[in-house]
Amino acid sequence: MALSDSVTTCLSQPVHYAICKLGFEKKDTYDINNILSGNGEVCWQAVTEHVCYLESDQSVDYIKSIRSLGPVCESVNVHFKSLTKEQFIIQYASWLHWTNCTEVFLEVFDVLQYTQTTEVALGLMKLTSCLERALGDVYLLKGNDCPFLLRDLLASKQLAVIFGQAVMNVLRIFIGSPYGLNLRNVLWHGFASPQEIPAKYCAMLLFLTAGLGQLLQTYLLQNKCILLHRPYVIFVSLEELDVFPDLNNETLSIAEELVKLSSFVLKTMLPFWIAALTAFKQSRYADSVILLLPQLEVGLRLLFTTTNKCPNRLLTAESSAFYTTFDEMLAKHLDNNEVNQLPVVLEEPAMEFLWDFLNHQEGPRVRDRLSHGEINLEAFPREVANQIVAFAITLLCRFSDENMFSLKEHTVIKPLMNCASCYQSRFHPISRLKKQVLECMKSIHLWSGLPTVSEEQVQTIKGLEENAEASTLILMISEITSQLVQYMPQNCCSSDDPINSVLTERLLTELCDTRVCTLYSPRPVLEIVVILRKISTQCHQVSEQVIAGAEH
Repeated sequence: MALSDSVTTCLSQPVHYAICKLGFEKKDTYDINNILSGNGEVCWQAVTEHVCYLESDQSVDYIKSIRSLGPVCESVNVHFKSLTKEQFIIQYASWLHWTNCTEVFLEVFDVLQYTQTTEVALGLMKLTSCLERALGDVYLLKGNDCPFLLRDLLASKQLAVIFGQAVMNVLRIFIGSPYGLNLRNVLWHGFASPQEIPAKYCAMLLFLTAGLGQLLQTYLLQNKCILLHRPYVIFVSLEELDVFPDLNNETLSIAEELVKLSSFVLKTMLPFWIAALTAFKQSRYADSVILLLPQLEVGLRLLFTTTNKCPNRLLTAESSAFYTTFDEMLAKHLDNNEVNQLPVVLEEPAMEFLWDFLNHQEGPRVRDRLSHGEINLEAFPREVANQIVAFAITLLCRFSDENMFSLKEHTVIKPLMNCASCYQSRFHPISRLKKQVLECMKSIHLWSGLPTVSEEQVQTIKGLEENAEASTLILMISEITSQLVQYMPQNCCSSDDPINSVLTERLLTELCDTRVCTLYSPRPVLEIVVILRKISTQCHQVSEQVIAGAEH
């Protein structure tokens, strides 16, 4: 991992050229009044004139378009810097309401005034996720299932009908196409360092978002329709996400030291790590996690490329190749069908944590939900941020030099390391089955407190008397449970009363505490788990009906 000092960029040469140089080649000064009307509206025709097309098939020529739009972006950036916050609000705020997160865009304006590179990159990540969510809401005016990928959303006919194809082509030059600047992916996947993202592109996307608001308002008035916003995803059962102890300032101060020394951190990315820890200290929990997730991806990509001996995969892929992202790094096999060596290095608990928090469908899927704008950034829970930051600290410790022993053994760090080393999946289907079984057991235990019918009454009520079918079933259950006894923990089962001894909370809790390897479960296992979960759900339903019926 000595690479962390020597790597100067994670952008491949063509991607670095496109983002850092291409839009600066034309030196002309562009007059902002060409694309801004007297009443402050965006002149879209003047903007779309800068999009160039290939003669062969009339598709967008991204290289020429980026070069042509460079001076326009610079002009917009200078224009925004000339405005006070009040002037910007008066002129643009109403055109940003359609995004349902005007405050985020006003924050981006503030950031552009000071051009701190880390804050510009953070602003751009927040802007693109909010813009994607808002465009998805617009898509639903015309379509049913909103595409999951921004690339597919921007290429959709539905948005082309509402905004016009030329407008969508402008957007795709900046985000959503691997052939363009692809700013959203390059940032969210951790390929760009702070100094590699020109502020003028952030300014241009803020400007274009306001312009989209103007076009949308016209469309809504003409078609007499209302834009509805999908509700945000809310993290429920936060106690299930409680893995690590609460981080205090002492822990965070040690983390700041670790960041500077750990081989898990690329030196060019150091400002992102420091900004993430600072944001957590300032209770800006969404900002902290947005900054940190791409850095976890970079650090893991460094590990992945080292352990699998494919150093070229550290860089951004070209448009025709394959990005190395979390999805591939967490998979069992590489794209050449060889076994991925990253799980061997990270070990099972860390892999299960990553799968739980990023991938499992019933888990929080923090990265997906943040990057696609599904979460209200203002209400992002500290509990979730605490887990991501604490896990990151454990990786900093694990992949650092031996001479950092004193920091690793510090009294506030050791508990984090202990929690990380014994982590078990909570959101894998097997883990969810265990949870269901215990919940079902608790429901059945309530039966003992139900009102009962006296023996005399039982004899007089038709259908309640003992019958042969019931006796046969009880015998069958006894036979099944007696066969299961040999697999049970010792001292938990009675051979005299196998049925009732199996139905004990102590036994089931002990069984469910047994560690089961969930990483890369074979398909037949997962298929059986689906059936068992259905059975468990139905058992629970029957139990609830018995309770309701008895009380009635």
